[in-house]
Formats: sequence, structure tokens, C-alpha cells
Amino acid sequence: MTIELNKEARTQAIASIERYFRENMEEPIGNIAAGALLNFFLEELGPVVFNRAVAEVQERLQARVSELDIEVHEEEFQFWKKHELKGRRQR
Repeated sequence: MTIELNKEARTQAIASIERYFRENMEEPIGNIAAGALLNFFLEELGPVVFNRAVAEVQERLQARVSELDIEVHEEEFQFWKKHELKGRRQR
């Protein structure tokens, strides 16, 4: 699966890479090189981040599903118990 950025996000990411190189590296990086580096990171590291995010979402969903029976559980065969209580209150 290829991870794609929309045009605005890509532009901002490239600008961020260029700024990082200006402020933290001995040599600045040009726009084309920053774009190539971004492509490398998206292709090489993007799936790692994506897969971890999916795993975390799965864990959260599984936790919610396992709690579902507690949240929406209804006691079974309660008709007679309810009616016996009503009868006792009415006497």
C-alpha cells in the first residue's frame, strides 16, 4: 500500500524537511532533494507507522467489543420476577 500525501501536506512536509536541514545539519537541502527524501520516508517508514496505528486501533476496538456485553447486557427471563414484584407492591 502506497501512502500518499495531499498537495498541501506534501508542500508543508518538504518545507519542514528543508527547515530541519537548515537548522540542524551542516548543509541545507534543496526542494527536489527534500521531496526525494520525503518519498523515501513515506515508502520505507510510512508502512511501519501505518501498521502500528492499525494495530493500536484494533486493540482499542477489541477492548470496546469485549466490554459491549457488559454495557448492553439484559438479564434473561425477567418477566415473572418483574410481575411478582409488582404484585407484592400492589398488596
